[in-house]
Parts: sequence; structure tokens; C-alpha cells
Amino acid sequence: MTTEHRTEHRTDPTRRSGTADHPAGVLVVGAGPTGLLLAGDLAAAGVPVTVLERRAPGHGNLSRAFGVHARTLELLDARGLADELVATGHRLRGLRLFRRLSLDLTELPSRFPYLLITPQYEVERLLERRARAAGVRFEHGAEVLAVHQDDGGVSLDVRAADGTVATRRAAYAVGADGHRSAVRTALGLPFPGRSVIRSIVLADVRLAEPPPGLLTVGGTGDAFAFLAPFGDGWYRVMCWDRAGERPDGDPVGLDEVRDITRRALGTDHGMGEARWLSRFHSDERQVPVYRAGRVLLAGDAAHVHSPAGGQGMNTGLQDAANLGWKLAAVVRGSASDALLDSYQAERHPVGAMVLRSSGGIIRLAMAHNALQRALRDALSLAVGHLPPLRRRALGAITGIGIAYPAPRGAHPLTGRRAPDLPLREGRLYEALRAGRFVLVSPEGPADGAADPRAVHVTRTDGGRTTLLVRPDGHVAWAAEGAAAGGRAAALAAWAGTGG
Repeated sequence: MTTEHRTEHRTDPTRRSGTADHPAGVLVVGAGPTGLLLAGDLAAAGVPVTVLERRAPGHGNLSRAFGVHARTLELLDARGLADELVATGHRLRGLRLFRRLSLDLTELPSRFPYLLITPQYEVERLLERRARAAGVRFEHGAEVLAVHQDDGGVSLDVRAADGTVATRRAAYAVGADGHRSAVRTALGLPFPGRSVIRSIVLADVRLAEPPPGLLTVGGTGDAFAFLAPFGDGWYRVMCWDRAGERPDGDPVGLDEVRDITRRALGTDHGMGEARWLSRFHSDERQVPVYRAGRVLLAGDAAHVHSPAGGQGMNTGLQDAANLGWKLAAVVRGSASDALLDSYQAERHPVGAMVLRSSGGIIRLAMAHNALQRALRDALSLAVGHLPPLRRRALGAITGIGIAYPAPRGAHPLTGRRAPDLPLREGRLYEALRAGRFVLVSPEGPADGAADPRAVHVTRTDGGRTTLLVRPDGHVAWAAEGAAAGGRAAALAAWAGTGG
């Protein structure tokens, strides 16, 4: 068997449908959380998927990301994974910022009114299991060298672990391969921005005098620190010293972590044993476009930002949830390729917002002159005492408040996140597990005819608004009462001809 024949047999995602000239599958580059959720969604929708991952199989037991926010938990709930993930972690019901500002997460209008502290590898474990069960194929040790595309599909030149190079072809490809994305580089797309903080120190430690059960963020002009409990006696520490910036590869000592934390927070909380110490730098960057023809970017391949607020992994997972159902509809032929343009229109502004909010948190924490500190104190006072500002801050950090653009004259709920409404059939986010649109009516379908493009359910909360909810949990269309006018047009615009 020749290498060329063997490669085509092992990796061609068109083997279930399509032809060599017009392939029907998707290549996902990167087996981190973003790529895994996307691949699982596509495969669950019947799309052939191959994941190309440069790393060897298996996950380490330590990782930088460790917080899962409420909106991400809702999206995992819509895939039947949230409760299992919650069981692996520790629930934080508040955030403390700048020593003066505390945000109560129990105010969130969500089934998950907390920040879940759990290692990234737990998220990856669940998502990979789901993806494999749905039929996703994985190729490890696969390095993308070049990207070529034409009217019929996209081809990736891929070097395998043994050094051989072969071409993989599919209808579309998604780069979810991180900050140093090979897909983004091969496309020649810029990644403008800058390094915000050099030499951030990470550590997992035990504390003899732990802080209250909150995520704690604070700093002075010269030092910044962030503490979060894993719930098993270990704490994640993230800290920075303005005068002690060093290359990422320099070793880290526990005394350094203690010193920075003490200066930033006023105490090191009796920091003792460390099981992990590392150093990295933080960039703020965003690619100008998330789509280049038949290739799309998601997660850290599209945007990176300050770790303050713990929004990195969450934003990537929300990218994948937005993109997956759209890409599946286009690949299956039930929706126009133009639907993919809404991914850029909806998620690029969110990425920019996360850059601003996470950057703002860390800059305020590092305020080093009297004017900046006064601004931080005034902002903390306003957010802490004005409910509208507090709700807005909570919505931005947790993702609960994210809304997408709506057409002029649309119902006020259009584009917003749909709450987990009680239904005659259960809960809304249980209904979303079908991966389809959900039509929520106070009285059932207004015209008595079920549309096969949507799951039809009846709300039991007393609300009188009819909602058409997208597979990603955002409202596509809404109307007061059970009137059907406009529903068919909305389904046609978002769900196409069916499927």
C-alpha cells in the first residue's frame, strides 16, 4: 500500500458523503476545549469530522485554565455535560476585585450562579469523550504546514509524527490551534496587538490561612495577584512583579510567589507546599477576520487576552457553540454559505469586548499612581452600589449578558441569551440537547402545524412570549402571544430549508 493511498484512506473526511472534488466534511485543527466542542457538535449533526492535533495523545494533570463561567456551563448543559463537570470542581459564589469590590455570583439569573473551579483537562476529557462517541476521528502528531482553498473545498498540507507530508481535504476547515495558530499563519492573517504583561508566574499551592471562598484579584502599582481555590486544599496563584520580569523559560521559586502575593494582596495567606510552578507572558491580540473563505478561526487562534476574569477558555467554547450549528447547516446543504458570515458579525465584537474587560481589570489592579488608584476606587464603589452597573459587570465577565445584533424593529429579546425556562417537556436547555432550533410557545404551535426544523415545546412559567431559540441558546425571533407571524421567515433565515 502506498503512502498516498494509505493517507487518503485514513484521513479523508468525505468517506461518508461528498466527492474528492466536492468534499462534505470538516477538518478541525486543535484538540483543545474549543476544537473538541466544535468537533463534537459537528459530528452530532451528522457531519464527518477529523481533528488534527500536533500534540501526542493524552492530557496533562495541570493547566493554565481552571474557571468555567455560568454561560459556558449553560452551553455544556445543552450538551448534557454540565452536571458531570460540576461534580469535578469547586463552586465559587463570589469574586473579589481590588480588595474593595465584591461581586455576588448568586445574583446571576442562571441554573449555575457561580464560577466553577476545575482544571481545563476535566473540560477536555468530557468533550473528547463526547466527540469520539459521535464519530470524530483524531490524528495526533499532525502539524499543519500550508492551507490551500478553492471553490470546491480546502486542503491542508499536514506533516505526520513520522515526518511524512500528506494532504487532507474537506469542505471547510477550522483553526482552533491556539495562540501560535499554524492555520492563521498559513492564511497570512495578521494578529495585531501587544504583550501586556511579561513574566506572569503561575503556581498551585497550599495555604495555611486561606481567604474566604471567593476568587480574589488585587494589586499595587508594582505587583498583581490572583487566587482561586480548587476546593481540594490547593489554590491556583497567578501573580506578576513589575520589577521582576524574566523570560518565560526562567525557573520559578516559591519564595518569589510568596513575595509577589504578599505585596499585591497584603498577605501570602501562609503559602506552603507547591505542586507546580511556571512562568508565561500575556498578550492582547485579535485577528481582524474570523473567516477567510472556507477557513474559520476560533478560540485563542482568533483572540488572546489577559487572564484576569478567567474568560479565555470560556470565550473559545462560546465561539465553538456559535459556529458549530451554522457550519453543520452549511455543510449539509440546508443553509446558504452566507450564514457563516454571521459568525464574524456576532463573535468578533465579543472577542473585542473580552479584550477590553479583561485588560481593564488587570490595568486597574496594577494602578501605580494616585489618579489611577482613585479611578479604581470610584469604579469599585459605583459597581458595588449601583445594581445596573453590577449586573452589567457580572454579565460581561460570566457571559450571561452577551447579546448578538438584532434587526431594526425586532423584538427586544432577539439576539439575547435565552434563560433556562421551565417547560411542559422539562427544561429549555434539555430541549436544546437535540442540537436543533426550539420553538417555545405559551400555547404550543400557533397554527397547529409542527415545523420539522424546530423542536416544539410549551413554557410553564406563565410567560406570554413565543421564542424561537437557536441551537446555541440565543433568541432568533420572538413575538408576544402565540402569533405565528414572522416565525417562518426567521426559521428560513437561520435554519434554511431544513435539516
